[in-house]
Amino acid sequence: MKIFITGGSGFVGKHLSAFLLGKGHSVTAIGRRPVEHLFDQDHFTYLRADTSRPGKWQETIREMDAVVNLAGGTIFKRWSKRYKQIIYDSRILTTRHIVEALPAGGGLTLCSASAVGYYGDRSDDILKEDEPPGSDFLAQVAVDWEKEAFLAEKSGNRVVTARFGIVLGKQGGAIAKMVPAFKSFAGGPVGSGTQWFPWIHIEDLSAAVLHVIEDTRIKGALNFCAPYPVRNKEFANSLGKALNRPALVPVPAMMLRLALGEFASALLASQRVIPERLTHSGFVFRYPGVEEAVSAIVAS
Repeated sequence: MKIFITGGSGFVGKHLSAFLLGKGHSVTAIGRRPVEHLFDQDHFTYLRADTSRPGKWQETIREMDAVVNLAGGTIFKRWSKRYKQIIYDSRILTTRHIVEALPAGGGLTLCSASAVGYYGDRSDDILKEDEPPGSDFLAQVAVDWEKEAFLAEKSGNRVVTARFGIVLGKQGGAIAKMVPAFKSFAGGPVGSGTQWFPWIHIEDLSAAVLHVIEDTRIKGALNFCAPYPVRNKEFANSLGKALNRPALVPVPAMMLRLALGEFASALLASQRVIPERLTHSGFVFRYPGVEEAVSAIVAS
């Protein structure tokens, strides 16, 4: 298949491109950053463009069998009013431009990223795909993001929105940000540590994307999270164990709010997310448990 990936120069985009190429597919990735020799293969093409703006890049979509939409400004920084608009626009406008570029006759698959932030801060609630959205900023971004993607159905295209949990991998994501603190014996849970931590190994995420592209019966919103969410404290303990370091230094919620402002609420939110629809579709996780996932990443 010919697969188009927005956000192709990011952590998830690079891993997904490598995975798909390894399965024999042709990949065209697009991103804002200049990237040289990302993959030296005949079946890989990299385009540099700002997908929040319309442009010639949209013409390439018409040649594809599937589009994976990963584009969006990182949420992992302090949010000013201006930066919140960047978070929103980078997702909504890119998705809108993809949908505008899809062939009128349909027949293409759009797998568009969303996030577990869709559910808001939900304490111990078990969150399957039919649960209602939250009301905070990230929830509203996710709701609008998914609405834009589902407009592609009007032209006969199949749409899956993938509500990503925290992505764990070697060269990016949450673990890359946390490892330095643990190696300095300063790692530990965030806030109380009792909040639920929905996560997924990058290898499972990549395999799940291909799974929903290949199985044409799958459509709608799916939770892209491991089947066994853990509390933040348990995740910190698993990472500390894998690194042979203690996980005894908590980051107080008040300190987070002072340092990060509104973004701190995203780190302190509790989301007990279950991938019911993904599991029922027949997908089998390689890393269903957090200890084996973290150990594999640290050892690699």
